[in-house]
Amino acid sequence: MSFSTPKSSAMLPPLELAPDRPALLRAEPAGDPVGWAAAHRDALRAVVLEHGAVLVRGLGLGDSTTTEAVFRHLTGDRLMSDREPFAPRRRYAHGVYSSTKWPPNQQMCMHHELSYGLEFPGLMLFACLVAPESGGATALADAPTVLRALPDELVGRFEREGWLLTRSYNEEIGASVAEAFGTDDRRAVERYCRDHRIEFTWQDDGSLRTRQHRAAVLRHPVSGTRCWFNQIGFLSEWTMEPEVREYLVEMYGADGLPFNTRYGGGDPIGEDVVRTLNEVYEAHTVREPWRDGDLLLVDNIRTAHSREPFDGPREVLAALGYPVRLDDIEVSRA
Repeated sequence: MSFSTPKSSAMLPPLELAPDRPALLRAEPAGDPVGWAAAHRDALRAVVLEHGAVLVRGLGLGDSTTTEAVFRHLTGDRLMSDREPFAPRRRYAHGVYSSTKWPPNQQMCMHHELSYGLEFPGLMLFACLVAPESGGATALADAPTVLRALPDELVGRFEREGWLLTRSYNEEIGASVAEAFGTDDRRAVERYCRDHRIEFTWQDDGSLRTRQHRAAVLRHPVSGTRCWFNQIGFLSEWTMEPEVREYLVEMYGADGLPFNTRYGGGDPIGEDVVRTLNEVYEAHTVREPWRDGDLLLVDNIRTAHSREPFDGPREVLAALGYPVRLDDIEVSRA
């Protein structure tokens, strides 16, 4: 992400601020959401840097073509491909996707997009084309606040060790090798893994298992604030529905789960730790129900996001903007 101080641009309407929801801005695009987005890009970026996220209401985004154009204007066409996904997405255009396919009756826990990658988006963009009948909010949590609320001993261990993501790819559950890496050619997959510091092992049945070690706490490149930046809780076995976890362990073994997390040194993470992480997230969550046409911009380093259970149809498009390399960010270590 271009984290330099944004230049001035067209003035935004006043923000509506409340403790239980993200900063909200009511737009008046006069029938031209693309032009409005282009005129207010720098001002919106400044709001996101200050507040961590902003919900823009009133743009009237109703189709993927207009939404793609808005996304591109807001990022200066700096969109990145979704890599190593843990569940399939529909691709609308380069860098523009459906929200992750996840059972509508299940919570998608707080996380920072692609925090297990060597490259991740600095900015997440979401557009609601069809709001659900109930539920389904893209809820948010401030990462520095979450970090301060977590037990010091737990944070210290993760700062010292980092965290491990283990994955098992097969054709039956979760993302396949081809969906995650964009190819099923073994040499290409192995080359990608080496380039991205991912350990890999091919199983006798042809499935792939990987391990990647990442930092758990980063410093925001503008403020320098320490941010809890990972997917330790979300991609843990303990976040799965108990019956789902039991079935997967029975079918594939404890080491064959589609994803799981560990301490950076390799020790298992207990259910109590994951419960603590999710309880702290929930205590600091803000949410605003989607309305048709809404736009949500999220600083992916400063702010975690989730997706709540919902009823009825829900169509939310997502884009990953301003790619950031982990090697360019200061890692916080105890």
